[in-house]
Amino acid sequence: MDELNLLRSARSDMPVPEAALNRGRAALLEHAGSHASSPRDAVPRAKRRRGRRIAIGSLTTVGAAALATTLVFANVVGLAGWRGGADAAAAAVLEEASAAAITSVDPVLSAGQYLRVNTRGVHLASGGIDDVVASYQYLSDDTLYRPADPADDWVWVRGPQSVYATFGDESEKIADAWRRAVSESDSFESGDLLRAPGGAFYGGSARAGFDDLDTLPRDPYLLLNYIYRVTLGAGPSPDTEALVFMADRLRTGVVPADLRAAMYRAAAMIPGVEFVDGQATLDGRTGVAIGRVEDAWGTRMEIIIDPATGEFIGEREVAVRDLADQGLPAGTIISWTAVVIDVVDNAPAGGTPYGKMDPCDDGASGC
Repeated sequence: MDELNLLRSARSDMPVPEAALNRGRAALLEHAGSHASSPRDAVPRAKRRRGRRIAIGSLTTVGAAALATTLVFANVVGLAGWRGGADAAAAAVLEEASAAAITSVDPVLSAGQYLRVNTRGVHLASGGIDDVVASYQYLSDDTLYRPADPADDWVWVRGPQSVYATFGDESEKIADAWRRAVSESDSFESGDLLRAPGGAFYGGSARAGFDDLDTLPRDPYLLLNYIYRVTLGAGPSPDTEALVFMADRLRTGVVPADLRAAMYRAAAMIPGVEFVDGQATLDGRTGVAIGRVEDAWGTRMEIIIDPATGEFIGEREVAVRDLADQGLPAGTIISWTAVVIDVVDNAPAGGTPYGKMDPCDDGASGC
């Protein structure tokens, strides 16, 4: 399928004849039709971070799948005059950060050392009492210790969660109910410390659903193509979902330097990505905010990076209009997560080995 390959591999500096583009579009329609039976099942995706981020619907017909696939590849091709990419200021920042990231050295652990990844953030939650439904924010502070030998015990310090902000009387009432409920759980009030061989917390994998970090393409064009393909049908738009895909992985704090570099360049090819703030402070650290407004949500998704080092500082989501259904005025920082990584010689001792909290987990008699 030469036309399909041509359309996939095109670059902004490689003009393509209109006739070839038309053949490519036709090839895409035929290709999509042959795979329309399960357009969303090829690669599993991570759970979305906010409950209201719901996929826009399954593509259940050949026509719908063909249209969506055509849109996906149009994003990737990036031909001048098609749909464009980030604005000039955002593209410049992302290019600088990419160049810095590709020259940086990932942390190297000696035997017995740990990579410490601290993720501190504020998250939006909603609840209801009788006929009252309202939103509030809570704070989390978690630290994960990843050993030099991945087969050894990983240590996860789950910090106490607490109410961070409320928005009016109804919000305060719902937050108080949540506060009372979690006060009955020691792990929420005083924190918790878990251990798991190989990082298999809660029966999952060490990377908690992000096992693709080693296999994702390092070429930014191929990477963006891959992201659009595997997120097909998720989120309110392919472009916002692509940025969310990157932010989800960057938030783990363990994305290798070459992949970070590719992600930054890929983000520069996403239409609607723009420069937001040259002095964005997140949990005491300052970087440059690059974001994209999603009209369907009424919010702007942002990633905050240090262009001088290529370091990912964190992410945040900001309301760009009043969200009356959640009681949030325009300008509210709905959620944010700050990521800090370093290398340490020791991890906290003690803790609960995951899988041994209940004797029945070990097959004890009488269970």
